[in-house]
Amino acid sequence: MQEIICPNCGKAFTIEASGYSEILKQVHDKEFDKALKDRLELAEKEKISAIQLAQSQKDIEIQKLKGDLEAKQQSEELAIKEAVMKYRGEIEEEIKKKDQEIAYYKDFKAKLSTKMVGESLEQHCEIEFNKLRATGFPNAYFEKDSDSKGGSKGDYIFRDSDDGGHEYISIMFEMKNENDTTATKKKNEDFLKELDKDRREKGCEYAVLVSLLELDNELYNSGIVDVSHRFPKMYIVRPQFFIPIITLLRNASRSSLDYKIELARVKEQNIDITNFESELEEFKKGFGRNYKLASDHFESAILEIDKTIKHLQDTKESLIKTGNNLRLANGKLEDVTVKRLTRGNPTMAAKFKELESGKGTNAKNLID
Repeated sequence: MQEIICPNCGKAFTIEASGYSEILKQVHDKEFDKALKDRLELAEKEKISAIQLAQSQKDIEIQKLKGDLEAKQQSEELAIKEAVMKYRGEIEEEIKKKDQEIAYYKDFKAKLSTKMVGESLEQHCEIEFNKLRATGFPNAYFEKDSDSKGGSKGDYIFRDSDDGGHEYISIMFEMKNENDTTATKKKNEDFLKELDKDRREKGCEYAVLVSLLELDNELYNSGIVDVSHRFPKMYIVRPQFFIPIITLLRNASRSSLDYKIELARVKEQNIDITNFESELEEFKKGFGRNYKLASDHFESAILEIDKTIKHLQDTKESLIKTGNNLRLANGKLEDVTVKRLTRGNPTMAAKFKELESGKGTNAKNLID
């Protein structure tokens, strides 16, 4: 029995042990459930607070990233706008220059006859060259091509040499222009084949077409155009690149000047490379024949020496065998005594005894 005091009235009463245990269990379960519920509610509140805090931090980070992104986009857009404006300004300026250049040449050509147009371009190039002849090209030759034996001729030939008179570059020039009013418009392509022919006939290394044809073609307006895929060592330039193309080609050729000087020196000494190679080949053949004969004789001599060595070896072995036989014979000779000679021969033994008795010690020594 268990005694329990009522917390309200203070009266004591007893209860069975089983009932007491049940009451304790109920009280414990109720307190445990309440504590668990409180704990779960607290955990839920903490979870909600953590989620809210994380969400808040996430929102702050998102806003920061959005701000950074917007700032970067604005910066890039500003940079792009500035670049576009700058490039657009450069393009407009370039277009303006090209328009002015085209307008100038159109106006220039409109005032000239067809013959004067071509002559003016030639004169322009000649004047530009003569401005620099004394300082930039003191050893150069630049004159009109007057040789038409091959059926055609170029406009100008340029040649330059070093101080020793060794030519290291030559250029055939053709100058082409036409009026805008010409019915049939020519193209640069139309003159390349004839220019290449003139270059080869006049012994020039390079060919250059100075042209005002196809003024709207950006390929030719961009600078020096290399057309060596069509014809070797050929270029097309506008008049403003006339001096630069000479300078570029001359500087490139100067790097090979030493080789050309050496070639000229060899030619001056009249060294016939072809004959030299032929004589060298003949010498090699003769040497080869002599070597073959000498090699055959050498091999024969080696065989004979080998035979002699074998013969001497055989003789040596025979002598060794003879020496062995003599040694054996000498040993047998030294082993011969009177006793061995008279052994089994009574007659000879008697004779030696007689000699012993008559001659004394010497006979005895002989018997021994």
